[in-house]
Amino acid sequence: MKSNLPGTTPASVRANRWPRVLALGVLAASGAAFIAGCSHAPDEAAAAASVTAHNVTLTPAQRRHIHLQAVAAGVFHASVHTTGRVDFDNERATGVLAPFSGPVTRLLVAPGDTVARGQVLATVDSSDFAAAVGAYRKALVAARNARRIADMDADLARHDGVSAREAAQASTDAASAEADRDAALQALRALGVDSDTIRAIQHGRPVAHAGGAIRAPIAGTVVERLIAPGQLLQAGSTACFTLADLSRMWVMAQVTPAELAAVHVGDRAEISTGANAEPLTGTVTNIGGVVNADTGLIDVRVAVDNRDGLLKKQMYVDVTLRARQASHALLVPASAVLRDDENLPFVYVAQTDGGFARQHVTPGDRSGGDVAIRDGLKAGQRVVVDGGIFVQFLQNQ
Repeated sequence: MKSNLPGTTPASVRANRWPRVLALGVLAASGAAFIAGCSHAPDEAAAAASVTAHNVTLTPAQRRHIHLQAVAAGVFHASVHTTGRVDFDNERATGVLAPFSGPVTRLLVAPGDTVARGQVLATVDSSDFAAAVGAYRKALVAARNARRIADMDADLARHDGVSAREAAQASTDAASAEADRDAALQALRALGVDSDTIRAIQHGRPVAHAGGAIRAPIAGTVVERLIAPGQLLQAGSTACFTLADLSRMWVMAQVTPAELAAVHVGDRAEISTGANAEPLTGTVTNIGGVVNADTGLIDVRVAVDNRDGLLKKQMYVDVTLRARQASHALLVPASAVLRDDENLPFVYVAQTDGGFARQHVTPGDRSGGDVAIRDGLKAGQRVVVDGGIFVQFLQNQ
């Protein structure tokens, strides 16, 4: 007979419950282990994220290819590397406009010719020239007659031959006629009439030619000829020639606003054309007062001696601007500064254990082959100046 007393369980029921209890225990243990494993996952991820690039250790054979240099403070002159375009020295170049109207009868120079001041560049069959010559002849005769009458009246007035009023009027007329003569002479000179022609007119001799001559206002080189034979010129408006003194040229360099602090008027500049081994030397003569709205750059004008004729207008050149004022900073060779995968500058610094570690730096101005380091290094540290690419390769393996 089965017992149904409270608190008692049949043996068969107890036997069937034990497997389930064991199973629940195993599941509980597994769950605890799973929860414990999950609780450590963030710690492992944080540890992995904190790992940095390892230092590089080289073998003695590899060390022979690495060169080190101690970081030291030094004096340097900041330099800015940029490009520029060659232009004429506008203080030694000019355009030549037609001084009178008429057709061109003859061209006497070609582009590339060297001319002297006053040299005839072209001749023009001009009525303006003939009119100016005629006006000067008339003014000469009128001035001479008026002066002779004024002298006679002055003599008569001293002997009571004429009144003082008449003598004064004659003197005034003579002065007016002489002013007209001088104005007519100035008009001839403005037309480029040479001194021999003017002397011939003054002595009453006929002028050798009735046409006009376009003359060079400065000495230099003919860089442009803008007219042709038979072309009709308009006085004061037709451009005929461009003359320039090519012994000195301008190079218009461009710098960024950040580089402007290192550039001053009077600084030395080196110009490289690529066609010669030795760079040309120039001087900064002007710094622009505005920023180009299209490029965001500022013009810097450099005057360059061009007696060898290496610079040509519109030529593009490389320009290095070197500051006259000395600066002090920690200096390292430019070869020591490398770039990481994020394009950040760094150097390899020798460690006490013989390895090499990356150290990010803030480079500043360049001076020749050196770079000023604004931040990231201390004096006395030894950096890799030759072989840094090899060390970087080993570190990335």
